[in-house]
Amino acid sequence: MNRRSFVKRLALGAAGAACLTEPGAAYAKKKLSKIGVQLYTVRRELEADFEGTLAKVASLGYREVEFAGYYGRTPAEVKAILARNGLAAPSAHFQSVVSSGGVREAVEAAGVVGHSYLVYAWLPPEERKSLDDYKRLAERLNRAGEECRRAGIQFGYHNHDFEFAPMEGRIPYDLILEGTDARLVKMELDLYWITKGGQSPLAYFRKHPGRFPLVHVKDMDGTPKRYFTEVGRGTIDFGEIFAASKQAGIKHYFVEQDETPASPFESIRTSIDYLKRLEF
Repeated sequence: MNRRSFVKRLALGAAGAACLTEPGAAYAKKKLSKIGVQLYTVRRELEADFEGTLAKVASLGYREVEFAGYYGRTPAEVKAILARNGLAAPSAHFQSVVSSGGVREAVEAAGVVGHSYLVYAWLPPEERKSLDDYKRLAERLNRAGEECRRAGIQFGYHNHDFEFAPMEGRIPYDLILEGTDARLVKMELDLYWITKGGQSPLAYFRKHPGRFPLVHVKDMDGTPKRYFTEVGRGTIDFGEIFAASKQAGIKHYFVEQDETPASPFESIRTSIDYLKRLEF
């Protein structure tokens, strides 16, 4: 063996040893680059002081918000308030987006405020009594998705836990996914509700890659009630879930806590502090 070959083999061996002893060098951990909040969490505060609440949210380090109503403000007013506070609103919930005329109104508002996504928030009990109801829902979602697509906006569906309760031998959420066009209807996966419904986010990411551009980052406590808690204080492994973000297609992460033990500002502060530190 000549000197050149010996040195080359020595270098390769050293590199291999480094990979074995320092795995982090080959697989650097990631952190979230931007964190949002679903404003339903501070709904009472918005009702009392709309602009002051958004300013407080921004001061805690949130850079994105997802609306669930404008609290009497016009889209133009909302846009101006967001700009003053350095906030973006890539998404909004609109309960009327699958009703007659509702899509048009929501699309017009989205164009002014700057939403890229419009999300159907909740399916009323009277509209989910059978699998046929879910099949009809899929048809309505496709129509709404097509109307949004023509306006350059992505339509989405937000789940709770009832979509995962077996019905007539099927899981309704599967019917929604199967019955909608993946290009027209994306999914905003609520990580708390799917977990409470007994299903795995990772399993759905594998089966429907790229279908989940939005997630609600909501934690579950360890009590028998399995109630809402601050992100990082509960039982959901967000690091494991976020590690599959590329497969899922996740682009936006919205903290949400439907009910808080005290001030919602303290709760969302705790959540964002945890998420800023989280590596995955």
